[in-house]
Amino acid sequence: MSSLIAAISVLVIFLVLLDAFEAILLPRRVTRDFRLARVFYVYSWTPWAAIARRMKPGKRREMFLSFFGPLSVLALLTLWAIGLITGFALLHWSIGSNLHAPDDPPRLSVYYYLSGVTFFTLGFGDVTPLDPAGRFVAVLEAGIGFGFLAVMISYLPVLYQSFSRREATIALLDARAGSPPTAAQLLTRLAQNHNFTKLDRFLEEWERWAAEVLESHISLPMLSYYRSQHDNQSWLAALTVILDTSSLVIAGVKGTDAYQAQLTFAMARHVVVDLSQVYRVPPIEPDPDRLPESSLKRLREDLCAAGLELREETVNLKLAELRGMYEPFLNSLSRHFLLPIPPVYAEKAPVDNWQTSAWMRRTSGIGTLALADPGDDHVDR
Repeated sequence: MSSLIAAISVLVIFLVLLDAFEAILLPRRVTRDFRLARVFYVYSWTPWAAIARRMKPGKRREMFLSFFGPLSVLALLTLWAIGLITGFALLHWSIGSNLHAPDDPPRLSVYYYLSGVTFFTLGFGDVTPLDPAGRFVAVLEAGIGFGFLAVMISYLPVLYQSFSRREATIALLDARAGSPPTAAQLLTRLAQNHNFTKLDRFLEEWERWAAEVLESHISLPMLSYYRSQHDNQSWLAALTVILDTSSLVIAGVKGTDAYQAQLTFAMARHVVVDLSQVYRVPPIEPDPDRLPESSLKRLREDLCAAGLELREETVNLKLAELRGMYEPFLNSLSRHFLLPIPPVYAEKAPVDNWQTSAWMRRTSGIGTLALADPGDDHVDR
């Protein structure tokens, strides 16, 4: 019986260390079905999201959802620590480590106490192993515990740096595409300010951003649960806008070179498809249609008024084909993370976050000032 318990305890220690290595250190996706971190997120996010769905959409629900990401990291670290402490306590117990302890013979709770004190390298000295086997296990646990805590603490800044880089770029969409952002606003504002020639550079920057999101969110899947500072912004909404914008340019904005848009589209679609596979959420067709015929007609009119024109003969079919390649994956991720995805064309122009504050809903004239033609001699104030 003691040999079986010893084998189980060694297996527990190995599985915890392997899971921590794969979840934090290994820079690639792990496809194995059973993983402690995966089981933890499945069984913790499901009830958390179920509670959120019962809340009325708004700031209270978004605040509740925003707690999950950071709390899940702390809970996962705690779960790993408990697993290692339990594994070493059972190992001491199974090999019958001879202890200097108040209780004689020592109970299982005393072995847990020894394991916990050793793992956190507290060094109280009130319970100590006396035989060589017990001392070896204690030294091994102290080394593993010290290394485990050091690695976990050192990687927390890496986690938050990845989050910060992601959010800094998302914040730049506010004045460029509104909040929530839309592809129609992005293209219209570029054209109105005679900056459409900068679209390639803009899409190139977002191609790199999408690549960074793919790398970081595959390596550290918990980042997907971290929500943006503002309720009307998210990494999923940003990906949606970039995919919509690239699709419109590829499908038929006249006078543009679609090559960079194709590169950005490929990278952004890669992100949504791979994340859908990581979280095992199958694609779901959006219902209702994100760009019905009436909205596409008004989009044409707005772009034409801004100085852009969509090709008549191919844009509808090509746009539908491109949207079919990513919208089902966006929809499934939206349902899983409870992150709304913006429309391609908003019936009501969005108000930028920088235009609002706790004291005013919108500053009169600021929108005109922000989007005015830089070549104008004056701006109405």
